[in-house]
Amino acid sequence: MKPHWILIANSARARLLQQEHPAQAPSLLKTFEHPASRLRSSELGDDEAGRERSDRGPRATVFEPRLDPHRKEHLHFARELAAALEDGAVRGECASISVFAASPFLGELKQEFGAETQRLLESTHDVDLTHVETPNLDRRLREQG
Repeated sequence: MKPHWILIANSARARLLQQEHPAQAPSLLKTFEHPASRLRSSELGDDEAGRERSDRGPRATVFEPRLDPHRKEHLHFARELAAALEDGAVRGECASISVFAASPFLGELKQEFGAETQRLLESTHDVDLTHVETPNLDRRLREQG
């Protein structure tokens, strides 16, 4: 029987757990860190106020909106996590997936999910459990689920 995967994430770190049987406590499969999400804006650099794109026609100039450096890093990390889930889902390494992440990161993460991840997605929970230590994690997951 394939395990159930549980992703616990925020915009800077994540843990991917697997649970072989519902009565068992989940075990750690992989950890992810994205320290750039914790840096100050001045350390990340600033995106240009608007980038010009011209299509060589009259009135074809378009200014793209400025993207906050922190949001840019959050999106980068969301793509990384979604790619890891999609890879495992495509390889058939799990039977189902649950995600625990607080908004707005949960929404950014869900937008990056591939077709196989979406197919196996059992539940999403708008809560940040990244600070919960392993001994208490199983209880907190059951409370949320």
